[in-house]
Amino acid sequence: MALDLRLGGSVVLVTGGVRGVGAGIARAFLAAGASVVVCARNEPEELVAVEGKSAEFLPCDVREPDQVSKLVDEVSDRHGRLDVLVNNAGGAPFAEAATASPRFHDRVVALNLLAPLTLARYANSVMQRQDSGGAIVNVGSVSGARPSPGTASYGAAKAGLVSLTGSLAVEWAPKVRVNALEVGMVRTELAELHYGDEAGVAAVGSTVPLGRLAEPDEIGTCAVFLASPLASYVSGATMAVHGGGEVPAFLRESTAVWKGGDER
Repeated sequence: MALDLRLGGSVVLVTGGVRGVGAGIARAFLAAGASVVVCARNEPEELVAVEGKSAEFLPCDVREPDQVSKLVDEVSDRHGRLDVLVNNAGGAPFAEAATASPRFHDRVVALNLLAPLTLARYANSVMQRQDSGGAIVNVGSVSGARPSPGTASYGAAKAGLVSLTGSLAVEWAPKVRVNALEVGMVRTELAELHYGDEAGVAAVGSTVPLGRLAEPDEIGTCAVFLASPLASYVSGATMAVHGGGEVPAFLRESTAVWKGGDER
């Protein structure tokens, strides 16, 4: 079997693919030879491009089912198919659970859980009609696998996304494979809002076993793998892309000898 990640001829839809992790994912699929469509509420000043080939843009608020339906129909009409959906759009500002409004929590869950479900349903309806089926990649977060103070509803939604991934993988097999990425901290153009200045980014990166934050394109290559024929027997899985996770806090304070390395 040839170990080839080329996806020439494939049509890929990346939600929120205009900046940050989404742009990294779009670049990775372009580099793999796919035709890439990205969506967001507002068109960016510049679209992602690789070696002269750029992504296409379509406007869409993924929280609105009517807009999602129109988006998937437009991609299918333009290209005659839809091979890969990457549910990347998401996020949430910091807000304490007790003081944030119910509407705030509703909108966070709508963006991070209900929107991926809606997109997946419409994409699946196209993919089931294709001889080659399709693949869906949901972009999750480590916030769904550990406490997420300050972004509680976001973490809960991302935990739900992992559960949703497994359920859809069973319901839509064998035509459509559904997988997820459990993404850790990523260095994007908004990193300073979360981690502070360069010193803060470096300090936060030092808490990761690999010693740094991820780059958006590193998340993208993992998404490409899950969507590619190399992952043809992978479905219902969640791939951890977090640099080893987070070093347990007690290890930094312990005076015992840590078996994994030096004295702490």
